Amino acid sequence: MNQPVTVLVISDALGETAASVALAAAGQFDEGAVAIERLSRVQDARQVKSYLEPLLSAGKKIAAFHTIAQDKLRKDVADLLVKLGVPAIDLLGPAIGTIAALTGLAPKGIPGIIHRTDEHYFQRIACMEYAVEHDDGRGADDLSEADIVLIGVSRTSKTPLSMYLALQGYRVANIPLAPQMEPPQALFEVDPARIFGLVTTMEAIAPIRAQRLGTTLAQSVAGSYADPTSIELEFAYARSLMKRLGCFVVHTDGKAIEESATEIIERVNRILLTRNA
Repeated sequence: MNQPVTVLVISDALGETAASVALAAAGQFDEGAVAIERLSRVQDARQVKSYLEPLLSAGKKIAAFHTIAQDKLRKDVADLLVKLGVPAIDLLGPAIGTIAALTGLAPKGIPGIIHRTDEHYFQRIACMEYAVEHDDGRGADDLSEADIVLIGVSRTSKTPLSMYLALQGYRVANIPLAPQMEPPQALFEVDPARIFGLVTTMEAIAPIRAQRLGTTLAQSVAGSYADPTSIELEFAYARSLMKRLGCFVVHTDGKAIEESATEIIERVNRILLTRNA
């Protein structure tokens, strides 16, 4: 196999944004084809030069993804990359320029501003705490403060989806559904527009449940957990309850958590816009 190409993430902050884009792009290629390195908290273009020159001398193939808030430093780094012949993508500059042109305002040029401990940061922390306290049916006697309530049978991604949505600033409760479990009364008092039913397929759920059971002994004790007939009964019960509640249904099979979260957030925002119109 050929040596991996290097994508160098350069930032005057931590480089989280550029690293995320680099990872998303690298994911479109075979594993090991791309190596991502990070050069954070850059204050002078000379730091970038010192980092790159030994790599270039060694014959490494390098591209740079950079997010630099300070205008002069961004220009200095961009000019250096051109001089060194390193292909580069400025992931922040054009976005800042477009917004500045539209607003007529000068950008602040403060590195890492979205990661500062402001009001939004503490709101996300509160949402994470809420999601933990209302995970897997806990705290379901009172759902009045929930922005979103997720319901579904076991292994439909309720918990990871709750945590992801909490990071986006939503208070999320999730409630497991099973024929032998009576749903909490509070669920029927929630606005159906805030309830999302998670559904999946037998092909997606049965192997996950079987793997979770693990040992032969565990399977003999709770084998119905992964039994197709039992799962179908759970599906039928869940679909019936979701129809009764009138909630929006989200199919989670074959989707990344981010995809399901985006579908939910778009639905929530659409409802808010309609009600405020």
